[in-house]
Amino acid sequence: MSMPTTAIGGTRPAASEFHTAFIVAWLFCLLFYFMEYAVRSAPSVMLPELTTAFGLTTVGLSSLIGLYYYTYAVFAIIAGAAVDRWGAKYTIPIGVLLLALGTAMFAVDVSWIAALGRLLQGAGAAFAFVAAVYLAAHGLPARYLATAIGITQCIGMLGGAAGQFVTAPLIHGPFDWRQFWIWAGVVTLLIAVAMFVATPHEHKSLGSQTSIWDTFAPYKIVLTNPQSYLCGLVGGLLFLPTTVGAMTWGVSFLQEGWHVDYSQAVDRAATVAMGWVFGCPILGYIADRIGRRKPVVFGGAALMLAAMLAIAYLPPETFPPYLLAFLLGFGSGAAMIPYSIIKEVNPDNAKGSATGAMNFLVFVMSALVSPALGWWLHRRAGGGALTLDQFVEANSVYVAAIVLAVVLTLFLKETGSAVRAAH
Repeated sequence: MSMPTTAIGGTRPAASEFHTAFIVAWLFCLLFYFMEYAVRSAPSVMLPELTTAFGLTTVGLSSLIGLYYYTYAVFAIIAGAAVDRWGAKYTIPIGVLLLALGTAMFAVDVSWIAALGRLLQGAGAAFAFVAAVYLAAHGLPARYLATAIGITQCIGMLGGAAGQFVTAPLIHGPFDWRQFWIWAGVVTLLIAVAMFVATPHEHKSLGSQTSIWDTFAPYKIVLTNPQSYLCGLVGGLLFLPTTVGAMTWGVSFLQEGWHVDYSQAVDRAATVAMGWVFGCPILGYIADRIGRRKPVVFGGAALMLAAMLAIAYLPPETFPPYLLAFLLGFGSGAAMIPYSIIKEVNPDNAKGSATGAMNFLVFVMSALVSPALGWWLHRRAGGGALTLDQFVEANSVYVAAIVLAVVLTLFLKETGSAVRAAH
């Protein structure tokens, strides 16, 4: 009798089995995912310092920060295939090592070295989510896998919040911004060592002898399925207000647009990620509980839309300071639901590739929008300081993204358990 396959390669443990070594490796991988998100969001709290150090305009700095998403998107495809082919023992520590090297390189105030570092950060970070799901699927019984993925995403968003509200006092206290990146690189390097030591060796001799092109064969199935593209577009559009909005421009918007002081601006921008911490598992649980995916996507998008419209068009004192940011983040937890749908609309032998393809589609969108929005803001400001008017115009882009996501969701196939049971 063949063993059931995991969502990302390999074999899944039987319902009563726990594999301690893989569970320990998964716990270390949570630290990897935490650091990945922290590194992704940290530049948003040091934009003035980076602008001065690199001598860049708003457009140039936005493009530099956005380089992360280019390599993240490409390596999302590579990461899933590599782990399936060679196992976790060597491939995951290599991903952590790339993140550590890129993080340390960002401390060098030479723009091309920082750009290379940002590219390496994205390449290494692409392994984190795939690795966490892979290790959890090998270490835990199937009935706990969804819970493990929810915990993983919570830890990641905690990292995203920490990359703002922890980094800000550090770079204006015991460290300068360069020392922050060096120490972050050292911490990530230690995680790479721990991952290598803790991750068990797997026998992948059969897979390693096949053609390298066979490793990527499942992507043909995924990328010829129109539903896969719809999942990627919906997820990517719902991600934009957080990845590009809150994690890149949130602090600047609050400081220059609403004239909030720096420390409170950092905390309020980080509250978006804290909303994710709660929204992602709760919305995922609701989707599982009611057995339907699309209504929860609609509900999360509606909450995001209400929060974005209030942020853009109502006076700042209308709501309590942290409420709108939290609601925006909570609603955007619905962006993870298309990750479940894309697995369910593709066959079992392509589910790992479906995760890689989803990450690719989502972050290509962020990679394209981030520099484009920076260019637009710079042009609208005439090369001068940004004002509230420019940020309101930028927020209209996020509003349009949410509305488009809702429209595209209408065409998604409902894959929840209630529908499957009905058939």
